[in-house]
Amino acid sequence: MFDFSIVTQWFDQLLQVTLGCPGWLAVLIECVLVGVAILVGYALIAIVLIFMERKVCAYFQCRLGPMRVGYWGLLQVFADVLKMLIKEIFFVDRADKLLYAVAPMLVIIGSVGAFSFLPWNNGATVLDFNVGVFLLTAISSIGVVGIFLAGWGSNNKYSVVSAMRGAVQMISYEMSLCLCLITAVILTGTMQMSGIVKAQENSWLIFKGVAAIPAIIAFLIFLVAGNAEANRGPFDMAEAESELTAGHHTEYSGMGFGFFYLAEFLNLFIIAGIAATVFLGGWMPFHVAGLDGFNQVMDYIPGIVWFLGKTFAVVWLLMWVKWTFPRLRIDQILKLEWKYLMPLALINLVLMTVCVALSLY
Repeated sequence: MFDFSIVTQWFDQLLQVTLGCPGWLAVLIECVLVGVAILVGYALIAIVLIFMERKVCAYFQCRLGPMRVGYWGLLQVFADVLKMLIKEIFFVDRADKLLYAVAPMLVIIGSVGAFSFLPWNNGATVLDFNVGVFLLTAISSIGVVGIFLAGWGSNNKYSVVSAMRGAVQMISYEMSLCLCLITAVILTGTMQMSGIVKAQENSWLIFKGVAAIPAIIAFLIFLVAGNAEANRGPFDMAEAESELTAGHHTEYSGMGFGFFYLAEFLNLFIIAGIAATVFLGGWMPFHVAGLDGFNQVMDYIPGIVWFLGKTFAVVWLLMWVKWTFPRLRIDQILKLEWKYLMPLALINLVLMTVCVALSLY
């Protein structure tokens, strides 16, 4: 498969050798270009996800969804973005102005930071550290602080209740998420995102012999916990409209609200992307042992197509879950995590350790 690092090395040589840029300037230019690419990709995927959410919701409710702005409603999201950009940003009376302003920034920083860890193709991973899984979980946890500060800083009782619900839910389900990732790390033997993908060169984690059993269990737990971590239905009690109006971002308008809105949809994509990377091979194509001709055909499909295809398949599955199951109560949400998911994830972790110790993969 094509190695994107060839392009990055060529561009680095172009700056330093051909154009004669000093090392620090070449690194600065590369960092700026990579940052711009991340933000553009972040925004484009958010637009796609918002439109997809509306159409999937409409499909499950036997509706058409947005149809008036543009062909098949394709320009509706762009109209909403324009409206959000020109809306007035106001501050709430008696609110903590510092916390009120910082909260949406923390949420979007945590989301963009986690987004940067996704491996798009061979050699196309922005942040690829040897402790990538650890850093990914640490950076993504920043969003919890932003949500709590948004509710507390708004000086609104509905926002405070929502922030408390959201914080306790996200902190709780991070336990199961981390245990599932540790299960995959034990099987692959690395915490580096690109290393986890390359460890699935011959077969994805959910197809690795006897070890596939705990891998599949970890994958299913990860999907449930990830849905709750992203505050998606049926785990969206923090944004229960009938009780808390809009939740922790009730008092936000304009781009302040837009940051929360973007982060919610991109967190869905990040959860799906991590699931596709860790358990479904990421950008690695589907290979069948013994079918060399079939495997060669699969190798012709670009890695980014494999990654996006798997990720959006998981996104569609999570949207299906949201628009199918009713919203859970906060006590049911916490009971599911602490009484069922986390003990099951711990047992599954031990099972995976036994499989690796006995080389059953």
